[in-house]
Amino acid sequence: MPTRILIVRTSSLGDLVHMLPAMSDIARHVLDAHIDWVAEESFAEIPSWHPAVKDVIKVAHRRWRKSWWSPQVRAERKLLRERFRDTRYDVVLDMQALLKSAWLVHQSHGVKHGLDWKSAREPLASLFYDVRHRVQFWQPAVIRQRSLAGLTFGYTPSGTPDFGLQHFARETRNGDAALGGDYAVIMPSASRDDKLWPEADWHAVFTRLREAGCQLKLLAGNDREAARARELIVGFDNAEVAPRMDLKSVARLLAGSRMMVGLDSGLTHLSAALGRPTIGIYRASTPIRTPLVGDSYTASLGDRGAPPSREVVLAALEQALAV
Repeated sequence: MPTRILIVRTSSLGDLVHMLPAMSDIARHVLDAHIDWVAEESFAEIPSWHPAVKDVIKVAHRRWRKSWWSPQVRAERKLLRERFRDTRYDVVLDMQALLKSAWLVHQSHGVKHGLDWKSAREPLASLFYDVRHRVQFWQPAVIRQRSLAGLTFGYTPSGTPDFGLQHFARETRNGDAALGGDYAVIMPSASRDDKLWPEADWHAVFTRLREAGCQLKLLAGNDREAARARELIVGFDNAEVAPRMDLKSVARLLAGSRMMVGLDSGLTHLSAALGRPTIGIYRASTPIRTPLVGDSYTASLGDRGAPPSREVVLAALEQALAV
């Protein structure tokens, strides 16, 4: 009989990317692992990309909380309860350690594992687990998640992180995602202004990439970010703002790129996980716990309240172009 495992980690994009190496570890060490994963509906594609994940159970906390008691939301929550009621797991592992994830764990059937009181981001969540594990909070997210999975299933993680995304590279080599030309992906926008990097510094990056023969494809998450991106590329005939795409199309775009330069965002972390040379610019967050991780060149530059200088980013750019 397979070992039935339920993973609970609902969001966000970058956090789900950081989870993928732990899934590779589980598949390597747990005989006949059958992994289901509970994820927020807007990010549910990401778990489905990993070959070890059999089924993705979608939740919609972000949408549900706007109308928790509406007939539609009540019906969706009822279907979720019935799904959990009808399935028994050998192990239920909460890899988020928040009250909203613990609420999901509480409804499931199986031996419930999670972080202990001192390790959990929201300590009260630890009260919902049958087995609690100590994982140092200061560790980078990929190491932390691999460690928690190892403690749960009784192995010690080893080797470089395997994100299980090799099929995107194969598709690119086969031409399925071919976009033509030599291009770099740029992510210059963010939902928060305190994450932004100066326009003149971006222009210095664009100029160097143009000299290197790269077309520029800028990503934007909404109309406001798209407008800012269009303003940034005025005067650069080698640049365009990419149309809105689903996550799989974005992943294909990233997988086919020469490199990526972006603010600290889930898509920047996805680029690194896809094995592309990636430069991340941190200004409102710290790379200590969420550095870029991948099997190509990565540079996690800056820190909370201390953005990297133009010169530092351009120096990293030279290294990425040399890959």
